[in-house]
Amino acid sequence: MSYFTLSAPCQAVLEIKKSEFLAFAYPIDSREQIMFHVEQLRQKYPDARHVCYGYIIGNPSNTTSAGFDDDGEPNGTAGRPILNVLQHKAIGNCLVAVVRYFGGIKLGAGGLTRAYSQATQMAVDNMTLSEFVPKSVVKVATDFANESFVRHIIDGLGATVVSVDYAKNVILSVEIAEKDITNLTEKIGFYGKLLLEQDD
Repeated sequence: MSYFTLSAPCQAVLEIKKSEFLAFAYPIDSREQIMFHVEQLRQKYPDARHVCYGYIIGNPSNTTSAGFDDDGEPNGTAGRPILNVLQHKAIGNCLVAVVRYFGGIKLGAGGLTRAYSQATQMAVDNMTLSEFVPKSVVKVATDFANESFVRHIIDGLGATVVSVDYAKNVILSVEIAEKDITNLTEKIGFYGKLLLEQDD
């Protein structure tokens, strides 16, 4: 399944009843990067009341690599709404952290949930997204006579020949979008065949 990833960091600011919510979005692919960005924000805004965040590493439909932190806000009113927006928009490899300055007027649990959701949505609206397409490397065997025909099919699918092994026949290692593997097999037909071993 393809999903969207963030091309570059971005931010947004929301003010509600004198409380300021500064939303920051970062592209990430590890938990170490999450902690680095959160720590940087804590150092940059030492007088802020809370630094809450939600993140998804990898595919947004796979929640095993997703998480959030309310950082002292009432349970479920900050990190969870941030994460919900990312999941709803199918954005993976992304961290959104919201720095909150308390303005002296309590918002209540419902108000907080709406504020964190809205701040995150504003950051999402500012995002430059690109589609992430899962790829695999497959091996294609053909003979010398049909190599150029097979390469033509590979190019036509937007796949890339990573390496070639010339032995008794030709073995091409091909990086290809997972959704196109069946198509590749059908198009090659009897001019070549897909070897079973695959690398992620």
